Amino acid sequence: MSRLVVLDTETTGLSAEGGDRVIELGCVELVGRKLTGNNLHLYFNPGRDSHPDALRVHGLTTQFLSDKPKFAEKAQDILSYLQGAELIIHNAPFDVGFLNKELARLGMQPLKSYVEGVTDTLVMAKELFPGKRNSLDALCSRLDVDNSSRTLHGALLDAELLADVYINMTRGQNALVMPDEGEKTPEQEMSLVIPQVDLSSLVLPVLRANEFEAAAHEQVLNELDKSSAGKTIWRI
Repeated sequence: MSRLVVLDTETTGLSAEGGDRVIELGCVELVGRKLTGNNLHLYFNPGRDSHPDALRVHGLTTQFLSDKPKFAEKAQDILSYLQGAELIIHNAPFDVGFLNKELARLGMQPLKSYVEGVTDTLVMAKELFPGKRNSLDALCSRLDVDNSSRTLHGALLDAELLADVYINMTRGQNALVMPDEGEKTPEQEMSLVIPQVDLSSLVLPVLRANEFEAAAHEQVLNELDKSSAGKTIWRI
């Protein structure tokens, strides 16, 4: 059964190459497209302050993060959790780029070496809703996903919201967790069989056009002949 991990990060700024770091990682696991509760949520001490614009988005202060582990301390646990999963990420190049930079600092392989693949829900959304806003908030509103508790960006909350958005975009399911109906008994399976009906003796009536309808039809054909300069195929 396929294992999906919906992933989101928060960072000190927008440039991994410029030295910005991952400060929060949130992952939500889906197996068989259902929440398992086996989630991963970590904060990291980045060893630097967040850019003021980033701080306004996530609210994670340097003081709050000062006693949190370094990314290096948790890297192996993260990779063990993600191993072999299909990642679901909104605007995947951003998060993957930051995680790859963190791994590169530790002399480790890029993220793609450990996972089955990456699905970018922003790309999906642009295909489904061309010309519309496709931020996570916009998608929640469009797909009736309740994001009323999202005042600041948080990696775990955003991953949970994205999981619901992803299910809606890929199957039109309104509720993320569907009831497990379990195995059906033979009697229940029989009740689902559609009965066959013998239609061989059924005679369908033929309704022919009356004189007025035939004349109106002929007039339409004549007009088409005229507009196409006599090239209509039914006259050839």
